[in-house]
Amino acid sequence: MTHSELKIFKKEGQKITCLTAYDASMASLIDGSGVDIILIGDSLGMVIQGSSNTQSVSMSDMSYHTEIVSKACNRALIIADMPFESYNNADSAVANANQLIAKGADMVKIEGGSEHLKVINALISENINVCGHLGLQPQLVVDSSGYKIQGRDNKSAEKILSDGVLLESLGISALVLECIPGNLARKISEKLIIPTIGIGAGIDCDGQVLVCYDMLGITSGKQPRFVRNFMNSEGTIAGAVSAFVREVKEGTFPSKSESY
Repeated sequence: MTHSELKIFKKEGQKITCLTAYDASMASLIDGSGVDIILIGDSLGMVIQGSSNTQSVSMSDMSYHTEIVSKACNRALIIADMPFESYNNADSAVANANQLIAKGADMVKIEGGSEHLKVINALISENINVCGHLGLQPQLVVDSSGYKIQGRDNKSAEKILSDGVLLESLGISALVLECIPGNLARKISEKLIIPTIGIGAGIDCDGQVLVCYDMLGITSGKQPRFVRNFMNSEGTIAGAVSAFVREVKEGTFPSKSESY
């Protein structure tokens, strides 16, 4: 899978599937189940390291997990999160992104919009593929009380939309939309040529992403409404991943009850 193929998927109306992975065994299983994108998410700070947020994840953490995941994959596009404070300025962003690319990432993901214009310009000018991330930005969340739906009022919705248009104009390859109303996600997805990948953003995004442990029902605490436990209907992890792929491709996940 290449970043150019993602645009073809969108043009042809094919839904894009994405799951996180943090180790070689899970990455190999997900890759072999036909998932289009594997995200090495800084969510590893919580699901792997046991922290209350993603801010403690370091570049060395991301480099390590990117390397072991990428070695296990043969077909999926590999996106690696740029961790908290790894892209405070253009020079550090380029250096850190190149480190993740060297470890096997095909693309890096950055949270935020217009505030990172110079950074994203620098990455694109160095031919580094970038995935944007708008809506809820986990790197700004300190504890669970900060996980709230974004873009509910007109002003914040217009900011998310305008940031999406800006990021596309800068040359990003894809855009993650997290925890925003489904009608806003639909509006953004229809406006942009690049594919949108939703998590808690409704059915009308061009693709869907979930944390692998969430969709297997093995994370603690109350799950957000957009998470479906695919292990409930399947007897194996491979079966659950295949069910996720099938239901995203068929447009049956997420349902209305799993959207905002």
